[in-house]
Amino acid sequence: MPAPHEFVVVANRLPADIRVDEEGNVSSTPAPGGLVTALAPVMRAQDGAWVGWSGSADQSLDPFDTDGMHLVPVPLSTQEVSRYYEGFSNATLWPLYHDVIVPPEFHRIWWNSYVEVNRRFAEAAAGTAEKGATVWVQDYQLQLVPEMLRRLRPDVRIGFFDHIPFPSVELFGQLPWRRQVIEGLLGADLIGFQRTGDAANFLRAVRRFTSHSTRGQQITIGQHWNRPERHVRVGTFPISIDSHKVDELARTEKITKRAAQLRTELGDPDVLMLGVDRLDYTKGIRHRIKAFGELVAEKKVTVPRTALVQVASPSREQVEQYKTLRQEVEVMVGNINGDHGSWGRSAIYYMHHSYPFEEMVALYRAADVMLVTALRDGMNLVAKEYVAARPDLGGALVLSEFAGAADELSHALLINPHDIEGMKEAILKAATMGPAEQRRRMRTLRKRVLENDVQGWAKKFLSVLQNMPQRTSHV
Repeated sequence: MPAPHEFVVVANRLPADIRVDEEGNVSSTPAPGGLVTALAPVMRAQDGAWVGWSGSADQSLDPFDTDGMHLVPVPLSTQEVSRYYEGFSNATLWPLYHDVIVPPEFHRIWWNSYVEVNRRFAEAAAGTAEKGATVWVQDYQLQLVPEMLRRLRPDVRIGFFDHIPFPSVELFGQLPWRRQVIEGLLGADLIGFQRTGDAANFLRAVRRFTSHSTRGQQITIGQHWNRPERHVRVGTFPISIDSHKVDELARTEKITKRAAQLRTELGDPDVLMLGVDRLDYTKGIRHRIKAFGELVAEKKVTVPRTALVQVASPSREQVEQYKTLRQEVEVMVGNINGDHGSWGRSAIYYMHHSYPFEEMVALYRAADVMLVTALRDGMNLVAKEYVAARPDLGGALVLSEFAGAADELSHALLINPHDIEGMKEAILKAATMGPAEQRRRMRTLRKRVLENDVQGWAKKFLSVLQNMPQRTSHV
């Protein structure tokens, strides 16, 4: 029986790429994203454990240690991947929480799987946590875990962070299991959101769909059966990136040379525009391409003097809506290139694959205009990465007001991506912006991003959580 841990992270995925060879030997390599970067120092300092799925169906693995962390795999069957992950998480909750850009599907069989998998995660966390430990649950796939864990382990402090938007009461109310989801989240001591609007939406949902009382940012859970009264705090904690790492990388000679090389490979355009997204309907890729295509057709920008690079990394390719999106985007790109491209010179360079992070930083350095046109986004870290990658104070950021990053990056050119004419005006302004205005805007943006990095985000959330009253051990 492994020793219990003082700090436990519970997330849908483990922070490692795991391989099992033909002899059954397990090896892993760290897969550091922003969350891992933020939490790795805390994990090492506090004897941390990470509970999550390996990413492979029907794979049962024992807990193991890697890169200074103890990993506790939670197995998922092929059927559970289909129902809990692809189904309820990504075809019910994801579209519902992103303003119903596509219609969510409500299936009881998916919900039942979501409940069962959340229970398994809660049990794994309960078996991993030391007495009085801090447990931090992450994101929309695991909204029932806090209450399930509270029943199993009333002694632990529980935090929950919602990385995606939380919808209005009118939209959330469509969910047949709305009350169960709210009660699941209220098992936490502290619930964090990206934007003040998300926190306000959640508080309104509590008032509408439960009998709990709210006062300001605090919810009171009254005494129930033999469970004592307690308080849940709701807060806003906008997530960030490892901005100093990006800044340092962008300053290196290797990245500077690669950025110049990229511009040469793209035909040395006068203006290079860039979009970097997961291929997801929430990102506004079609709106962006439509606006760019109209600017080219109206000869307000010309090819090859202006070019757009669109990096669209594969996402949820087995889900029908994502297959349709890919087809639509590729047809749009093909039409614009067919109408306005020439031999060896495209209007849009479309890349449907991921790139190493160093290459992305070089692309950020190379791009004159960064287009972030999300229809709805919890934060959008690409916007922050672009800013952190511009120590030269060059470049211009066009940013959707519906991305969480807009709250902090108000000195970008803010747009409503549904307003195609307005987007076109902002893109033209960004493309023709003078060096002095670029420097003024970028200096202000960089100050915000460099002062509020991902480690600061984690430290702030955990500081609030760990100062919450200690729980008693009786149920």
